[in-house]
Order: sequence, then C-alpha cells, then structure tokens
Amino acid sequence: MSATSAVLPAAPLSPDRLRHLGLALEGLDGAALTWVSGYVAGLAFERARAAGAAPAEPVAPPAATATVLYGSQTGNGRRLAERLKAQLDAAGIAARLVSAADFPPRRLADERLLYLVVSTHGEGDPPDDARAFAEFVLGKRVPRLEQLAYAVFALGDSSYPRFCETGRLLDERLAGLGARRLLPRVDADVDFEPAAAGWIEAARETARREAGGPRLALVTPLRGSAAEPAAPTRERPLAVEVLVNQPVTAAGALREVRHVEIALPEGGLGYEPGDALGIWPENPPSAVAEITELLGAAPDAAVAHDGRTLPLVDWLGREREITRLTRPFLEAHAKRAGSAELAGLLAPGRQEALRAALRDLQVADLLREHPGAWSPAELVAALRPLAPRLYSIASSRSSVGDEAHLTVALLAGERGGRARLGAASSFLGRNAGEPLRTFLEPNPRFRLPADGARDIIMVGAGTGVAPYRGFLQERVESGATGRHWLVFGSRHLDRDFLYQAEWLEALRKGRLQRLDVAFSRDTAQKRYVQHCLLEQGAELFAWLEAGATLYVCGDAERMAPDVHAALLEVVTRQSGRGTEAAAEYVAELASDKRYLRDVY
Repeated sequence: MSATSAVLPAAPLSPDRLRHLGLALEGLDGAALTWVSGYVAGLAFERARAAGAAPAEPVAPPAATATVLYGSQTGNGRRLAERLKAQLDAAGIAARLVSAADFPPRRLADERLLYLVVSTHGEGDPPDDARAFAEFVLGKRVPRLEQLAYAVFALGDSSYPRFCETGRLLDERLAGLGARRLLPRVDADVDFEPAAAGWIEAARETARREAGGPRLALVTPLRGSAAEPAAPTRERPLAVEVLVNQPVTAAGALREVRHVEIALPEGGLGYEPGDALGIWPENPPSAVAEITELLGAAPDAAVAHDGRTLPLVDWLGREREITRLTRPFLEAHAKRAGSAELAGLLAPGRQEALRAALRDLQVADLLREHPGAWSPAELVAALRPLAPRLYSIASSRSSVGDEAHLTVALLAGERGGRARLGAASSFLGRNAGEPLRTFLEPNPRFRLPADGARDIIMVGAGTGVAPYRGFLQERVESGATGRHWLVFGSRHLDRDFLYQAEWLEALRKGRLQRLDVAFSRDTAQKRYVQHCLLEQGAELFAWLEAGATLYVCGDAERMAPDVHAALLEVVTRQSGRGTEAAAEYVAELASDKRYLRDVY
C-alpha cells in the first residue's frame, strides 16, 4: 500500500508535510506503524509538558467485549479465528484474539463472551496448544460459568473415528457448567469453508447483540487506492518449480523417502524453520482408472455437481478424496451395499476396527469388495473434497536462499494385487518437473528459541527429522552458541538413516554436540527414540535444568506418547520427585514453550 495514496482522516498538516509523512511511512507493516504511532504520541506528550501545557490524557481502548480463542494443530483453526476477529473489528465490536496456549485457564471465570474455535487432533486429542485449556475445562478445578455466553466451532477429520471430539467435549462441558450456548456447535470436516462462512456471520450477529449494538472504532484504517498483490494462501496457491527430487533411502527400505527441493520466487514465501509447506496433490492415475472401471463409466463422462460440470476423471483426479476413507462415506456405502460387515465396523465398541478400516482402506476397496450402486454424480457428491497435504520444511531460508526443501515418505502398498498409493506422496514421487501448487502454513508453536545461547534437544523418528535439518541450518547461519542434540530413530541404519552424511558432518565440525540413534529393526529387541532418552536420562535432565528447549516431531499415535512417558519417567527418576511433581515439571516446560511438539 502506498501511504501517500491512502485516504487519511482530516489532519492539521500542510499538503507538503503530509506528502513527506507519507514517504516516511512508505512500506511499513502493521507492527511498524503501531510502533510509530506510540513514538509520535510520546513526542506529543513530552513537548506539551515541556511547553507547560497540560497534555491530553491518552484515550484507553475499550475493554474487549468478546474473546476469540483458538486451538489449532495445522493452522486452520487459527485462520478461522482470525477471520472472525476481523469481522468483529469491522462491526466495531471490541474483541481480542488469543491462542489457547497463551490463555490462562483460570481467566475463564472472568470471561463474558467467548467464541471458541478448536480442532481435534489424531485419535480425539486436543491440539497441543489447547491441551492445558482442555484439561482445565474438563477437570475438577474449573468453576461454575453462569456468567459466560459462548459458541464453539469444532474442526476435525472424518477419516478418524472420534470426529471433532475435542470441540464436542468442550461444548458439552461449558454448557454443563452453566454457560449459555449462543449458537449450536458446528462440527466441520476438512472442507470446512462453507460451514465457517455461515458460522462467522452468525457469531458476529450474536456478538453485536450481546454487546448492545455496534461500537465505534477508535482508529480510522488506511485504505490503499490500489489493491496489493495477495499473498499465496490455501485458496490461492503459488505455482513453484521442483529443482531436485531424489531418494534419501537405500534400496530395500520398507518405505522410500525422497528429498524434494523447490524453487521459490524472490519474497514468495517467507518461511521460518518449523513452518510447513502445503501441497495440492493429484490422485494416483491408477486409483482413478480403477474407480471409473468399477462404476462402469467413461472417464470423460460429464458430471455436474455444486454448480460445476467436469469430466469424471477430473473430479476423481483433482477434486475428490479417493485415497482416504471417511466415516460418512463408509456409512453411506454400507447402506448401499447392504453390507453387514461394514455396518459392524460402525457399531459401538468397534473403535479399533473402525480406525484400522479408515486408515487402511481406500474408496476403490469398498467399491470392489462390497459392491453398491453408485452413479458417477452420486459418488462425486458423496466423496469429500480433496485436501492439501502439509510437509514440514526441511531447510532454512538463510542457508538455502529462495528454496524450500521437503522430506517426503512415499505411501505405497497393495491390496488384492492392486497398488494402493498415497495422494500427495505418489504425486510428488512421480513429479518430473511440472509446477506444484503450494502455500505456506506457519507453525508458531514450533519455533527456535529467540535466545541463540539456549540449548536445543531435537527428537524425531523417520521424516519427523525434517524440521531439525532447518533448525540446525538456521542456528549455524545465525551464529547461535547453544548446544544441539539430535535423537533420531528409524528402522535400519544402512537403509533409512535420513540425511546421515549431513548429521555426521555436523557432528565432526562441532555444529551438532550430541547424536543418539535408535534403529528398531537392527536388534533382536526393538529400540526406539524413547529408549535413547531413558538411557541418557541424567544428561537429558541436566540439559533441561540448564534451560534447554525440547522438541518432538513425528507420529502422534505411538511415538509422541511414548516419548512423553519417557520424559515423565526421566524427570521422576532424576529429580527424585513423585510422579505428580514430575508431571507438573513437564507441564511447566510446555507452558514456558520449552517442550514443543509437531506431531501428526
């Protein structure tokens, strides 16, 4: 935005001075402009006092009428909460936006109007940034909340059995504590946009009503005369070129892992270590061909849905989720197929079997093994829209320049002699240089310490090591003096020690101070990263006591809980405290942002 072309409130400045002011403010972002406003206000105060005049009392902003609180694992909840906050601001309603990680749970008793946007992670768990908040609300120490009016927007993924579990539990608990529900809870799947738009509008209207009408904004926003280029987003991705796509596993590895290097335009994606890159994939052609064959339809058959008409092959290839099964589709297909076996998966007490089916089966498996009558249009309408996949960025921009590196495990198997491939990993694996549609997914929950003298401990299994490659590059480039400890786990030393040469070189040069590894299939008794932590318990606790930050990245279902249990055991043993005190110690690490997880 050009400050000189902005529409400004009337000001006691000559045109020439106004022009110079505009030039001085040219290119400043919101944070810089806020700082300048405070600086100028301070100058006005001091000059008025020096002249002997009574300076005007600063006008305090009104107390927030509404709180928009979010818990987000992948960023969708954060973005939705930001949109609601912007709508409230536009309506003149004083509101504050807060991450659940930064919200003292006991402050809940002081809230009057709360809009909660929260996702469910993995098998019904709260996202890491909302874990403490959820534990408080669902625990015994939470007070009665008759003063509170609230609404909940729950985000989830219907390919997991406990869909939107966190939002459901919190919504029901708040109501049980006497809080007044303003809107029915919305349980939104991965394609949450249609539901989100309606909920945000309804939330804005309830906030207006609860606040007693609109409030006047204290600041007149600057409006540029010409629109600025929009930054790449999930809805408006950036087309980028693949520079390198090569395996980093040896022949015979159970799962091939590839190192992918992507060229970024200058200033195109200003990522930080810990962030993720979103990739819009295309489904495996073999899966698309199999489904069209099972439907008995021509690939180019025109299919109309939701106001658009496309060939069936395009709907299945680029628009619909066919490699991930969802519970709603399973339910719909069980009825069409009249399958007692599929219906049994949905019965109470079958959570494990249902979880395995949603994880292991694809749409083609249901159509082939449990035939049911679907027309192409009915199938397209029943399938969930294709969603992007997120990959932790395995590089530091200060080290690699205008590039982003990814570490991609190729999901591949077979069922009944037919290949079963993952959507994004197979798409990246077969990519021969065609552009990728990408966007940046910031991850503020997984950042390096601001203090470069602080030690860091990085625990990762398999592709969970990816962000640590970026961490180490960044720390080396910035001249950080803190120590670095990597704990890495995989199956075999000789086949899938990802980036082995780089880690050993960093160890040799003193850039990596400790390296502990666990290769689960190389010994008679399986050994994992948590065993390294237990074996090095005294050293781990010493690093933590000296102020180190602990990072965990990888599988949320098994690795992350096992590492957490090992950490509790280490603290219990080394501190001489009881289990309850050890749990409080670990919770304090998380609260101080010294125990950070990026699990999936």
